Amino acid sequence: MRFENVCIESLAVALPDEVWTSAQIEERLRPLYERLKLPVGRLELMTGIRERRKWPAGTRPSDASAAAGKAVLAKSGLRAEQVELFIHAAVSRDMLEPATASFAHSKIGLPGTAQIFDVSNACLGFLNALTVAAGLIESGQIRCALVVSGENGRPLVEQTLATLLERPLSRNEIKPYFANLTIGSGAVGAVVCHRSLVRGAAHRLLGGVARAATEHSALCQGDTHGAEALAMQTDSEQLLLAGVALAQATWREFAVEQGTAFDRFICHQVGSTHRRKLYETLGLDVAKDFSTFETLGNTGSVALPATLAAAVEAGAVREGSRVGLLGIGSGLNCLMLALEW
Repeated sequence: MRFENVCIESLAVALPDEVWTSAQIEERLRPLYERLKLPVGRLELMTGIRERRKWPAGTRPSDASAAAGKAVLAKSGLRAEQVELFIHAAVSRDMLEPATASFAHSKIGLPGTAQIFDVSNACLGFLNALTVAAGLIESGQIRCALVVSGENGRPLVEQTLATLLERPLSRNEIKPYFANLTIGSGAVGAVVCHRSLVRGAAHRLLGGVARAATEHSALCQGDTHGAEALAMQTDSEQLLLAGVALAQATWREFAVEQGTAFDRFICHQVGSTHRRKLYETLGLDVAKDFSTFETLGNTGSVALPATLAAAVEAGAVREGSRVGLLGIGSGLNCLMLALEW
């Protein structure tokens, strides 16, 4: 896919105030650690994640998405009434029906003329939503879109802690639950528009490549667990191998389409092992990476765009920087996009 007239006009993040350190999570799991004789500190050591954030209990994904939507509109040179498309692109949702976008749309105060819907594709949802908006802008059907994602990892982590403490699991049996403890919460929003609407620097979305490897769809599966709880099990070792292999195949096509000259790479934020293996396999310079997993954990669909926003804030991505967005999500699906900031 290629785009000539699509820009990310503004980008903003909303983060919870409540911080859960890896040490605090392990303290809650003390009975499990003592029973299985697990070394304290293994959670941070294996993932590189020191802490993650959590929304207050009872927070709806639409609340998080609305916070990010309001934040990005406050930064934008465009007005809410100019938004013609609104997409909520998170894994988390308020309920099955109606679309979570409908609740967030109301909370933000967007016009009734805007088309609204959800896009859900595990951790890849936000990037998928960008391409949907970009396609409509490029074809001339709309001129301005607002894409948001609000992830609430608290119910999943709380349920995982309860499961690990209540069930007499062995060392081998706790492995599918380990990835859940890396999950954080956050929200991100982007105003995406036709370049003619941009005042100042035009952060152009150039295009990208997508691939799927759905034979691996069973490696990470999550679902509801009771009224408010969530459950997920992950074969982390096989997911890493299959994910990196898919990324390698996608990168080959992406390099042909967009070249290999990038000033910075922003990847989905899983942890230190995933980052090291990905860069080694693709033959990329890890010095060009920018990460947030150390302090935010894995925030699902929010992770990559929130990290891009952090890189811009830190000056690691500047005007004119060529950025490779390397997204991947369970399913397995991979989407790589080129951005000229």
